[in-house]
Amino acid sequence: MSSAGSPQLRAGGKQWAALGLLVLPALLLFMMLTILFLAIPYLAADLRPSSTQTLWILDIYGFLMASLLVLMGTVADRFGHRNLLITGALLFGVVSAAAAFTDSAELMIVWRALLGVAAAMQMPTTLGLIFTMFQDPKQRGVAIGTWAAAISAGVALGPLLSGLLLEAFSWRATFFVAVPVMAVVVIGAPLLLPGRQGPSAGRLDLVSALLMLLTLLPLIYGVKSFTTSDSPLVPALAVVVGLLFGVLFVVRQLRSAEPLLDVRLFKNRTVSGALSVFVLSAMGLGGVYLMFTQYLQLVKALSPLKTGFAILPAALVLIVVAMRSPVLARRVRPGYVIATGLAVQVVGYILFTLVDSTTALPWVIVGFIVLYPAVSPSMALTTDLVVGSVPPEKAGAAGGLASTVNDLGISLGVAVIGSIGTAVYRDGVDGKLPDGLSAPAASAARENLDGAVAAARELPGRVGDELLVVARDAFTSGLNIAAGTAAVIAAAGAVVAALSLRHVPPTGSAVPDAGSAEASPAPSVPAADSD
Repeated sequence: MSSAGSPQLRAGGKQWAALGLLVLPALLLFMMLTILFLAIPYLAADLRPSSTQTLWILDIYGFLMASLLVLMGTVADRFGHRNLLITGALLFGVVSAAAAFTDSAELMIVWRALLGVAAAMQMPTTLGLIFTMFQDPKQRGVAIGTWAAAISAGVALGPLLSGLLLEAFSWRATFFVAVPVMAVVVIGAPLLLPGRQGPSAGRLDLVSALLMLLTLLPLIYGVKSFTTSDSPLVPALAVVVGLLFGVLFVVRQLRSAEPLLDVRLFKNRTVSGALSVFVLSAMGLGGVYLMFTQYLQLVKALSPLKTGFAILPAALVLIVVAMRSPVLARRVRPGYVIATGLAVQVVGYILFTLVDSTTALPWVIVGFIVLYPAVSPSMALTTDLVVGSVPPEKAGAAGGLASTVNDLGISLGVAVIGSIGTAVYRDGVDGKLPDGLSAPAASAARENLDGAVAAARELPGRVGDELLVVARDAFTSGLNIAAGTAAVIAAAGAVVAALSLRHVPPTGSAVPDAGSAEASPAPSVPAADSD
């Protein structure tokens, strides 16, 4: 076998151009997770959804995307990554245009669900194609870093793009923006991407696919609903149902000659260690990121556009860090690079524990610049570790698994850390609301900061101002405690990374035999087609 750096393994100009094409869906698909956060009030004014329908419009996209990633990764491995990418991009573009013209809340839920399916079709294919085209470990590290930076930047830039579009157009433009991007992918894919079908194409286990859906959908729904449900019973029941189907799924995979997902991969400590770090890193950031955007809009009273610009510096630094992390991993063991990033996250969270409702905005933005980019080493390098530790024909499924774990980690963060912040807020306003509030206004203010801000607009000046002071102080206290909790989670992730991944050598170094459980994250992969 050729050495990692031999010329025949190195990617050329066509592969780098193809990477530029693959970055587009990675950026857009994760941008669509957050782009409606600022647009939903305008969309609700036109479509008049109920509160439950509003939640489904926001969440169904992420639910289905996360639930189908592993399945679609396996489909891509067996039936061709390029074909599935083109199909997903075409579906995403058509459905986006349909959603932009929708005047029904029920239809909007359907369109958002189909967008989640189309997104799940594309994400594993982008990663699988990167591993096919970039066989040199150093080049592959840069390519994965670029891909990971696009994902993180998409999540961060969603509010900014939404603010710009809302200023100039309407909420419908947040859907139209996907159409030209997907058109470029559909046209460019046959010209730039390899078209070879995976070597293990065969029967697809539809029963296992159904069991996976019945595992992940209730789990993700239950985790996300803990913060919005009036009673914990329904979310807890959903989690239990998901776990029961998960047991059935695992048993079926262990007994199958051609499993949908080879659960034995978790015996590889590189895979299990990297996924554990992935969950902890995403979990810490998920809840605090959501509260930070609320802090900017509801405590600092920034417009959607200004909120997007406040997030922009951290997003730009994140892109740089994500690009440099694979380069650093050539000289330093990846586990130590990831652990360092998580340690920097701890510093960022500690800075957020010191924020109050009167803290100057520049200092808050500086804290986020420390915190947010520090997540990129774990995203850029753990994905490479997971996918590189499995046989090439399973790269798509492994990439789907890594993306699913990331989304599940964010959901856990929103649920656990968000619940802590909400509990602190409610305790902070209890007994401190000003006199003169009507029962509905007091109830809204106790529920959350959004309710308090809305109630304050309808109150006389002094009473409204007093309510805002109490509510904003309580919310900021919740952010402080949530950040402290996230700091503990990130610190645990740093320890896990340093211990469980310390055996992985720097990128391109000599590695153990590929057949061992401790195989390198840089196995040989098939050469990309030249056409």
